Amino acid sequence: MTALAGASATWFHEAGRVLGRIAETQAGAIEDASTWCADAIAGDGLVHLFGTGHSRIPVEEMFPRYGSYPGFNPIVELSMTFHTQVVGANGQRQAMFIERVPGLAEVILSNFTFGSRDVMIVFSASGLSAVPVEMARGARRRRVRVIAVTSIEQSMSDEPDPTVGSRLLDEADLVIDLCTPHADALVPIDGLDVPVGPGSTIAAVAIVNAIKVRTAQLLVQRGSMPAVLTRASVVGADRSRDLFEDAYREHARRIARAITREG
Repeated sequence: MTALAGASATWFHEAGRVLGRIAETQAGAIEDASTWCADAIAGDGLVHLFGTGHSRIPVEEMFPRYGSYPGFNPIVELSMTFHTQVVGANGQRQAMFIERVPGLAEVILSNFTFGSRDVMIVFSASGLSAVPVEMARGARRRRVRVIAVTSIEQSMSDEPDPTVGSRLLDEADLVIDLCTPHADALVPIDGLDVPVGPGSTIAAVAIVNAIKVRTAQLLVQRGSMPAVLTRASVVGADRSRDLFEDAYREHARRIARAITREG
């Protein structure tokens, strides 16, 4: 068996250090976040999740996918997350411009009715772009508790946009630190003057899965656990299909309230 060599081995080592720092320093915040999520889901509410750019990845990690369950509402705007064309129509320049537009978050939030038990988790490694910052601010104004998942070091390495006036971490009730460096990239390479290999994605995905499994444990203890999306190889084809249908119906029931305008 061939061992990882060179920069590949370095990236695994550095990524492991990031995950270790999260486990050592963010356990309390993850426990609080899990409790809030369990309170929301057990109380017939929703945990809303929002991110722009590559921060859409942890949003999609929560639901719907194998090993996940309803109660989490992923909110992703394609205009700020569709990156694969890079240039031309739907290109990266436009996406990066749009996520810095003040006022857009209020337009997004206006599509939803938030319940008294709902929670909002906002993901942004930098925590500086207008839309995620204002999503958190607008959610709190609607009396929704906000959890920010961000890199404190990255966020503090630059000043907030004057038109926005604050960082994501300033607009949250609870902050979970990604524990990644301000560059995000983890690996220096001889002969290259900038680092390579981001760490924020693996950090964010680890955090949300820690929240997901702990929330499930709390919901089981309360007798409030929804159906879990499960592969047929685990439970058989018929039950797997039934679990998917049960989960989708439950998500539809919950989301119907959230997208029905009041008044």
